[in-house]
Amino acid sequence: MSGHSKWATIKRKKAVTDQKRGSLFTKLVKEITIAAKMGGGDPSGNPRLRLAIDTARDNSMPMENIQRAVKKGTGELEGVTWDEITYEGYGPAGIALIIETATDNRNRTVADIRHIMSRNNGSLGESGSVAWMFQRKGLVDVPRSAASEDQLMELLLDAGLEDLGSEDENYITVISDFKDLERVKTALDGAGIAYENAKIDLVPENYIELEAEDARKVIKLIDAFESNDDVQSVYTNMELSESAMSSLNE
Repeated sequence: MSGHSKWATIKRKKAVTDQKRGSLFTKLVKEITIAAKMGGGDPSGNPRLRLAIDTARDNSMPMENIQRAVKKGTGELEGVTWDEITYEGYGPAGIALIIETATDNRNRTVADIRHIMSRNNGSLGESGSVAWMFQRKGLVDVPRSAASEDQLMELLLDAGLEDLGSEDENYITVISDFKDLERVKTALDGAGIAYENAKIDLVPENYIELEAEDARKVIKLIDAFESNDDVQSVYTNMELSESAMSSLNE
């Protein structure tokens, strides 16, 4: 299984732009609230909540907002009840899509997902139609200026390291089982190695390589999903050809 791709590099660059969207805090608040509801409000005993809070801090969310979201999740403050629903389907050129949502209105959300699909050459599939193509992994981006691949291998083998992604010229992606993500972060913190974008991601076992024209269509579809407040995450098995990568970087 390849745990990294040229598309991952584009995603990282897109994330910088996505952070400017007003919807980012909304998505982070939902994740914190859901995590607190499911596993309690103490981050030390709730890995999902701890990761959500770390992500919110990394994106400069005020601590007051974080604490309010936690209290809504634990019931200390009144809040909306969010349902987590995952949709699966296909996009342009037959690429697989998994769309994770958190919603207070299932009918609205499924209507929105269908509408976005139909306008962007996509189609919804049955539950399980593409999920088998993906594995849930822990991913952490380490700047190449912070550590070498050899250093990371030596440090993280006992912490659950499975692979190192090296497609990006500026970052090394540390790949582990999602259950080992906290162990990896703890090891990096203990060694004083800086890292970014620690997250749990769905990684495809195999990729479909696209040229620039089809890649742009898929990115347009993903952008449409990510602009919807109910959508938390979008995963795809798209890979970019060398020419597509060059074209999209222009």
